[in-house]
Amino acid sequence: MDPLLVIGGPTATGKTALAVQLARRLGGEIVGADARQVYRGLDIGTGKATATELQGVAHHLIDVAAPDATFTVAQYAALATAAIAGALGRRHLPILVGGTGLYVRAIVDGLLPPEVPPQPELRAELERRWLREGPDTLLRELATLDPVAAARIDRRNPRRVIRALEVCLVTGRPFSDQQRRQAAPYRLLQLALTTERAALHALADRRIDAMLEGGFVDEVRGLRAAGYDFHLPAFSAVGYREVAAYLDGSVSLDEARLRMQRATHAYQRRQLTWSRADPRLRWLEARSPEVLETALGLVGRWLGDPS
Repeated sequence: MDPLLVIGGPTATGKTALAVQLARRLGGEIVGADARQVYRGLDIGTGKATATELQGVAHHLIDVAAPDATFTVAQYAALATAAIAGALGRRHLPILVGGTGLYVRAIVDGLLPPEVPPQPELRAELERRWLREGPDTLLRELATLDPVAAARIDRRNPRRVIRALEVCLVTGRPFSDQQRRQAAPYRLLQLALTTERAALHALADRRIDAMLEGGFVDEVRGLRAAGYDFHLPAFSAVGYREVAAYLDGSVSLDEARLRMQRATHAYQRRQLTWSRADPRLRWLEARSPEVLETALGLVGRWLGDPS
């Protein structure tokens, strides 16, 4: 089967930097697996690599949708599959990179959600209830309609809970029964970057400081001036709503920074919980000065031994 290298791990661990180095050394192309980097204009806040960083390296699934567009996992899977096929056709190594676990699973496990179009009115009502009644009420309803999905789902992620409820209510069938799986046609090597918890949070904090120093406030100001509603899913990426609150004058910049730090730390923990359960991952120490050489060794052996 055709090879597919996957690089995952929590945010701020250097996934893109490692992927770019590997792509340059191995003749690879990067296929993004980040649910927010698909949106145009969300650059600093989503940690997109700059044009300079990616010079000479093809990068796919970046800037493919407007911030107010609906972009589904099924759309992502179709575009990513085509990008991987294109890289292979050019005799390049496809490197799937990103921290959105659902996107990664859509490719490596062929796991796709139900083909049920979004229901804006129902979704808006469920979102209002989440805020008004709290998550426990909606979680109890999901457990009644689909106990399997309720047991598996990230209970702190309103988008996932609301989507599962939406599908159950629209179709009258459990969300979990409608998920489709097809065997992925790839020979996989999955690497993941991490480090110990305190250092992981420190990496996130440094990244947030760099974002704020690098023009993130102006990026948010520009997106608001363009008329985008910050309740859109695109802006659930950590930082956009926090900085918007600062621009509204409801919090100080220091408070916005603190909120970004807390939200990012929580997101890192969820990413680790999601990925730790996968025994196929080869974990690498993100702060090791030998991380590139270690990864090159693993990839070299994998490419040289198709078994």
